[in-house]
Amino acid sequence: MDAHEVNRLRAALAMFVADVFASVPRTDQRAKGECYLRGLMLDGRRKSVQPMAERLPDGNMQALQQFVNQSPWDPLPVRQRIAERLSQVVRPEVWVIDDVSFPKCGKASVGVARQYCGAVGKRANCQVAVSVHAATDTASCPLEWQLYLPREWTDEPDRCRRAGVPDGVVHREKWRLALGLLDTLARWQLKAPVVVADAGYGVSTPFRLGLQERGLSYVLALSGKEVAHPEDAEPHHPAYGGLGPPTLSRYRTPPRAISALAAEAGAEPFIEVTWRQGSKGAMTSRFAVLTVRPAGKQSLAAAQEAGGGRNRWDGVLPVQTLLVEWPDGQNAPTDYWISNLPATTPAADLVRWAKMRWRIEHDYRELKHGLGLDHFEGRTWRGWHHHVTLVTAAQAFLTLRRLDPKVEAPTRASTRPSTHSRTC
Repeated sequence: MDAHEVNRLRAALAMFVADVFASVPRTDQRAKGECYLRGLMLDGRRKSVQPMAERLPDGNMQALQQFVNQSPWDPLPVRQRIAERLSQVVRPEVWVIDDVSFPKCGKASVGVARQYCGAVGKRANCQVAVSVHAATDTASCPLEWQLYLPREWTDEPDRCRRAGVPDGVVHREKWRLALGLLDTLARWQLKAPVVVADAGYGVSTPFRLGLQERGLSYVLALSGKEVAHPEDAEPHHPAYGGLGPPTLSRYRTPPRAISALAAEAGAEPFIEVTWRQGSKGAMTSRFAVLTVRPAGKQSLAAAQEAGGGRNRWDGVLPVQTLLVEWPDGQNAPTDYWISNLPATTPAADLVRWAKMRWRIEHDYRELKHGLGLDHFEGRTWRGWHHHVTLVTAAQAFLTLRRLDPKVEAPTRASTRPSTHSRTC
């Protein structure tokens, strides 16, 4: 937005800040928060503190630096209030779990390491954060964030201490971080409708079990390499030979890749489903809803534990719903999703939820290119989480404006890509 539009919204922004930053105790801190949000929304190639301060008539670089990097205000209650307000307005059909990367130079920024970086499509020096977004086909917003700390960081306590990482923060896999974020949202009395995520999370049996234990429904992408038995496969109990430990129930044939099981189903169970209107018309493909028994070491161990232990388990692997896409013109299925929803769930609903992950690309585009999510130049844990909270607040304000029927025209930050995406 240009300076005129930002100034026109100052009264509405002040009311928004008074609400979502009510937990921030000092008036001057809330004023700096409002100033920072204006800087994020104002047009400009860089949204780090110095260029924002230079563009704002009341910008004070030293004061904004201190507010973001050193001030002890707690960002969690701020994000809680944002999540509460946005959930009431967006009324999400799904919560999308994803991770986002921030390319970096050097080694001092908290959490930075050489790891897979989605922003460049390969391993690179970057930070990675896990996020949960509320989404429908027409609106979305991030609800909660957590910075991922690679093991090389938590193995060096002095390095963590220099970056201000709180005591007790340990290395946790991304799927564990995601479950932790869902637990935080549950404590805020927010209920996930259906959880969706890409194959990076879907292939994790412990993650799926964690969702199941929390009573959450999910539709998670798979790679197609995961193994399973057909629904009608039945284990048998080999006769005991009289020597050694008791024989255990087992399936007569080894499990097979779900891509092979889906292809063997043939074209008959596939139906045409339209899940939304895209920029070039209706988005339609062919889908089938199948039932399989996921196998593999982790699935086997989980089934044995649920069955009372290895020697008491009856050998039956539980069934799960498999959604398969086989587009016209393709020689074989191309995409797969696993769900704990019953196979009687309408295919149109499963497809719509599975495909709704696209919406958070809008979030990332606006958060990064329009609001400077990846422009933060600080190095500390506190500074990073403050900046992310402020960017989330800016996007929440714009989203509320767009969804307000009393607002004549939608308001959005510029999403033109910055030519300076890497920070040192």
